[in-house]
Amino acid sequence: MTKYKFSAEFELKASPKMLFPYISTASGLQQWFASKVVVGSNQSMIFEWDGENHTARVVSVRQNKSVKYDFVPGGEDDDHNYLEFRLDQSDLTNSTFLKVTDYSNNDNEDDLKALWDGLIDSLREVVGG
Repeated sequence: MTKYKFSAEFELKASPKMLFPYISTASGLQQWFASKVVVGSNQSMIFEWDGENHTARVVSVRQNKSVKYDFVPGGEDDDHNYLEFRLDQSDLTNSTFLKVTDYSNNDNEDDLKALWDGLIDSLREVVGG
C-alpha cells in the first residue's frame, strides 16, 4: 500500500519549552493526542486509539525542538508509518509554530486536515493557547 505524507503547521501561543512535554511524554500526549499512552521498552510508546494499541519507537528527540515516532508495523513492511512534531519560534512575532508531519496509509487530505485541526484544538485547550 502506498503511503501519503501530510504536513501542516499550527500557531500556538505557548513557548517551545512549555509545549515540548505535550509532544514528547506519555502523560503529555495522553492529554490531547491519544486515549491512552504508555511508555514501553526500548525507547517505545504504546498509543491507544479506539481500543487498539499502536507501538511506536522514539527515533529522534531534540530537546524543545522536535520528536519523531516510527510506528512498528504488524508485518515486515520496510516503509513504516511515522509521525514527527517540530517546534519553531518566530523571532519576529515570538509565536510558536508546531509543524506536524504524518506519514501513513491515509491519503485523504480533507480527513487528515480535519483530524489534525481537531487534535490541535484539543492541545490549545490543554495549554491555554
